Amino acid sequence: MAISDWPISERPREKLLSRGAAGLSDAELLAIFLRTGRPGRSAVDVARDLLLRFGGLRALLVAPRRAFCAEPGLGDAKFAQLQAVLEMARRHLEEPLRRGDALGSPEDTRQFLRARLRDYPHEVFACLFLDNRHRVIAFEELFRGTIDSASVHPREVVKQALAHNAAALILAHNHPSGVGEPSQADERITRRLRDALALVDIRLLDHFVVGDGEPVSLAERGLI
Repeated sequence: MAISDWPISERPREKLLSRGAAGLSDAELLAIFLRTGRPGRSAVDVARDLLLRFGGLRALLVAPRRAFCAEPGLGDAKFAQLQAVLEMARRHLEEPLRRGDALGSPEDTRQFLRARLRDYPHEVFACLFLDNRHRVIAFEELFRGTIDSASVHPREVVKQALAHNAAALILAHNHPSGVGEPSQADERITRRLRDALALVDIRLLDHFVVGDGEPVSLAERGLI
């Protein structure tokens, strides 16, 4: 049965307009994005098939272009639309941390870092550079690959901090596994960077580990 034949109260678009987006399932939200189904299959049916095949909404949203476009009913146009939607979402979350703005709540910082780092298939180590009033100067991704004491170079972090005339830093890196628990290597590199930055009077405020859940703060764990 086509969605147009469903009761109005059960149609995804109408449900969203009357109840809000949070009231819809993953399949219903995806169906609104897809807009149409296939012969004998409604957009919701197609959405459910895709979620099952990819293993969930997040896996579908971060799927490589080739895998995404290989699915019936999807293609370059849908892939481009999806990437535009995801980028708008990232920029929306970045707005509280625009250049020159003071950091607001820790939750703003967490949301920003989660949006920027969570979906990388490899580890990325990044720095949020701040002035002496904790206003944002810049955000930079500095290292990629396995994050350990051999791959993260304190001198490069200090060099970039001085180039930005930063007074404080927040570090962050992701765990592609989705497990946000800091490792012993994370703790070691945090201490090394804290000590190196202290030599040039730059404060290390925090180091966040980004996984599937809430980014974990090493400062809150008493590790800085």
